[in-house]
Amino acid sequence: MSKLDFAALLCSRLCHDLVSPVGAINNGLEILADEKDPSMRDAVMDLVEKSTRQTANKLQFFRLAFGAAGGFSAQLDVRECQKAVEAILDGSRVSLDWQVPAISVSKSEVKVLLNLALIVAESMIRGGVMSISMTEEDGAHVIVVHGDGERVIVQTPVKAALEGALDEEDLEPRAAPAYLANMVAAEAGGNTSVTELGDKTVELRAKMPKF
Repeated sequence: MSKLDFAALLCSRLCHDLVSPVGAINNGLEILADEKDPSMRDAVMDLVEKSTRQTANKLQFFRLAFGAAGGFSAQLDVRECQKAVEAILDGSRVSLDWQVPAISVSKSEVKVLLNLALIVAESMIRGGVMSISMTEEDGAHVIVVHGDGERVIVQTPVKAALEGALDEEDLEPRAAPAYLANMVAAEAGGNTSVTELGDKTVELRAKMPKF
């Protein structure tokens, strides 16, 4: 797959995630233009505020996960990752257990960590606890994103993409984050893997050389 085609897939995924909150903001503003009832206006304003916050949180996350945040800097403070994950989980039923030390890591590791976190969060259908850790092993960083919930399901195309087993012609926007995580890890000399324990636990791992 060409880089241009994959960039188009990421853009499709980004637009898909943003269209709902942005549409809610637009609808809310249209209602406010004509609505006179104070209680109704308060309810609509609450919706607009929540949707605006959700849009900002998603943009903050995707800027790091998909984009070129940090400019030409080779590394980023991992605490920026924590803020981004907390932002994308805001208002969801998934709580975060952050166990990553306050260090600087490569932008490749940032992308892998955030995309793994996104995949696990979306797999926890009924919420739960997502734990993220990073340890050192044989000169490499091992990123572990663990999800425990009442129902946790990693879609088959997403799992295949993480394992590097998805044919390019079968790649869809929903599996783009998994494909990106696997591709970035592989280009850095590392790998990604998936372990599922029934339908209540999933663990995604990435092992990447330290730079």
